[in-house]
Amino acid sequence: MHLLIATGGDEHSEQAVRLGAQLARTAQGAVTILTIVEDENDRSKADAILTQASSLVGSEEIEVKSKVSVGEIATEIVREAEDGNCDLLVIGSRPSHGFLKRLLGPTSERVMAHSPCPVLIAKGKARSFHNVLVCSSGANGYEGPSRAVTHLASIFSGSEITLLHVMSQISASPDVREGWQLQATASELMEEDTPEGRLLEERVEMLERSGFQVKAKVRHGLVVDEILEESHSGNYDLVVIGAHSTTGWKRFLLDDVAHQLVIQLDRPVLVVQTR
Repeated sequence: MHLLIATGGDEHSEQAVRLGAQLARTAQGAVTILTIVEDENDRSKADAILTQASSLVGSEEIEVKSKVSVGEIATEIVREAEDGNCDLLVIGSRPSHGFLKRLLGPTSERVMAHSPCPVLIAKGKARSFHNVLVCSSGANGYEGPSRAVTHLASIFSGSEITLLHVMSQISASPDVREGWQLQATASELMEEDTPEGRLLEERVEMLERSGFQVKAKVRHGLVVDEILEESHSGNYDLVVIGAHSTTGWKRFLLDDVAHQLVIQLDRPVLVVQTR
């Protein structure tokens, strides 16, 4: 397991360093700590940032490397994640206020949209991931969040997984009792062998094969609202979501659901590209 931790030396970056170090120790993995400067003359500042970050990580239990890159921040983070064949990228989340709560910073946005591996956004206190919410979807090909958790199983040792599917719209069909799915539970959807139930069952089995205890759950309503409500009511340590980057002139942006969740969730978020 190879974790890349990007830091700029500020408080929210230190949260990322602490969380990434904790996960690396759990997974007995290796860590690369990266900081980026825009000019070669700033290398002394970068060295000081890396020294501080390395002291937070410690090196008794895990292999730690430090690296300075020169260039545009988002570009260099993504390049290092690609060149280093990283399994997980950990970054901090800068607090926002007022109108800015509706927006992500351009660096975070671009990193999450183009990272070759899942991106963990550190928020709140660094703690073990005992209780994890994995957000599913009724769409085929949206197994990314579940598959990422199985790939990163070593950092989720002992975690209990809740697989959540939000049903925001119902597609009526002649052989389905009209409207019953609007109140259906996950068990009922699986027992009735509905399309959503089959996908839930497949993803539950995928996670169980990696040794996780899994509970499937369905909520009905607006996707962002229901995920936020579930994350609070279930007191989860981590929320795993899927995202895709938009195309054309918006090619550096995440889709709106992922964007809003990353902004509004008050705990660590694992963002998985659904390419």
